Amino acid sequence: MVAGIGRVLDELEHFRFGAEELAFLRENGVADEPTLEFLADYRFSGTIHGYLEGDLYFPASPILVVEGTFAEAVLLETMILSILNHDCAIASAASRMSNAAGKRPLIEMGSRRTHERAAVAAARAAYLAGFTSTSNLMAGHAYGVPTAGTAAHAFTLLHDSEKAAFEAQIASLGPGTTLLVDTYDVPGAVRTAVELAGTELGAVRIDSGDLAAAAQAVREQLDALGAFKTRILVTSDLDEYAIAALAAAPVDAYGVGTSLVTGSGVPTAALVYKLVARETAAGVLEPVAKRSVGKPSRGGRKHAYRLFDAAGHAETELVTTSGPAPEGGEPLLHELVRDGVVVGREPLESARARHRHEIDRLPQEALHLGRGYAAIPTEFV
Repeated sequence: MVAGIGRVLDELEHFRFGAEELAFLRENGVADEPTLEFLADYRFSGTIHGYLEGDLYFPASPILVVEGTFAEAVLLETMILSILNHDCAIASAASRMSNAAGKRPLIEMGSRRTHERAAVAAARAAYLAGFTSTSNLMAGHAYGVPTAGTAAHAFTLLHDSEKAAFEAQIASLGPGTTLLVDTYDVPGAVRTAVELAGTELGAVRIDSGDLAAAAQAVREQLDALGAFKTRILVTSDLDEYAIAALAAAPVDAYGVGTSLVTGSGVPTAALVYKLVARETAAGVLEPVAKRSVGKPSRGGRKHAYRLFDAAGHAETELVTTSGPAPEGGEPLLHELVRDGVVVGREPLESARARHRHEIDRLPQEALHLGRGYAAIPTEFV
């Protein structure tokens, strides 16, 4: 899944070299005076086209095309790759989790398992991919991601008894709150929770043990106590496979942390930033490509289209370096930056809606969790 485009555009607008940075480069002999003068006035003045956030990409998809002078464009390499490699990896994992969860909501809860700034970006990427909320308040502040959370075991342990902890939480947040019920004894905690909050208790959270068996037992107990509307939230090292395994369990929502912010074992999208064309003295773009064994690149300025079958499902990613657009091909590269000015910014909600739409246009076999071939082939002409 493509994610991070919005963050790239935000960073591009503020990509500058200030007095402190220039002093560091000068004092450490990193750059000479002509270079420092160039950096002091640096502004990207080129053009960028790219896939839109929320869209899908496949092997060799040219998700970003940067056009400008070599000096201006090459300085953006690390910034662009660090954002897109992280955000695309997190969003791709989040998308698999969201598909596994179906209509059950997902809360992103991984801030304690990654770098403090990466945590905010991960929450944004997860929301793009279908998560409903995050426990990271900075993501709510910076990007408008809905925030949610539950109490910690430490809150329960702080009190003289579990009952006292529940009483304090309900007094503060009302009976619609989510009570953590696995600090000591789950059946006892559920019973106490309903006694204190009544049958309008919002939810209980289970954070340990056999989650499927525990959820079944808790559902039966809640129903026996008349708390039919009380929801069950499960956490504890969930990933897309664990979520899929809980599909038949009476679970109402999931909280996902470590696996989400680490890309569920794939923490980088392995994207690269390659020079594919240069302007000749005659003003013509000339394809260039790396030819080394094992890591060759494809020369030429790229254009990308997605082709669909008669049922409206994606069947081919077509990448071209010349010629007209293919009949029926949907253009994937959109203008994001024109002459150094951002023109392609869009609301986060638009990208979120786009992703759901693109997932719906995949062939059914593309949604399998098991590793296999690319969902659709990439062809080059």
